[in-house]
Amino acid sequence: VVMSIIPFGLIGAIHGHVVWGVPLSMFSVVGLIGMTGIIINDSIVLITTVDEYAKDRSMRDAIRDGVVDRLRPVLLTTLTTVLGLAPLLYEGSADAQFLKPTVITLAYGLGFGMVIVLLFVPALLQIQTDIGGQFKALNRMRRNLRRLGSAGTALVCASFAMVLWAGWLIGSLFVTGAIPAVLGGGGARAMIGALVLGSAVILAGTYVAATVFRARALRSDTG
Repeated sequence: VVMSIIPFGLIGAIHGHVVWGVPLSMFSVVGLIGMTGIIINDSIVLITTVDEYAKDRSMRDAIRDGVVDRLRPVLLTTLTTVLGLAPLLYEGSADAQFLKPTVITLAYGLGFGMVIVLLFVPALLQIQTDIGGQFKALNRMRRNLRRLGSAGTALVCASFAMVLWAGWLIGSLFVTGAIPAVLGGGGARAMIGALVLGSAVILAGTYVAATVFRARALRSDTG
């Protein structure tokens, strides 16, 4: 999460060069190194605060409270640097033009990096938490499927069948612009109809199969 913000800081630096009409140079790279260190430091401080808050509250609340508490330090760090470089940015002397690529990289990269730190990093943390929750749910489902036996196997097969069905329909629509001719062709509306109908058939078949398997298992247990 910390290192993922580096490319976005580069976007701000490139945008600044485009605005001022200055080509990228070795001095731009020097400014990029300094800018990367600052935005990474802001990201580390934010994530550290979130981790501390997550010890006694939910991750969502920890992210929200961490961003609120670190807003002022991150904002002040960025403003002091950008405003301090502003005189060099608007200086027209030859010496200032020599350093202008570095100044543009720092000013625009930090300005855009501040927004990334306060918006992208919290969003990425929440996405990471959600994905982790999905993996935990899959592990719980795997343990419960073992208890269900044949019914659990039918449920897994139905899940794969629905994924393959949806992939076939969506892939055909993207490649050919229509669903397979076997299903009558058609565009997005036909795909949605076929997707809903096919999913309903798969779920109904799975329910029947799981009920039969479960009934047989109960009979064998009672027998």
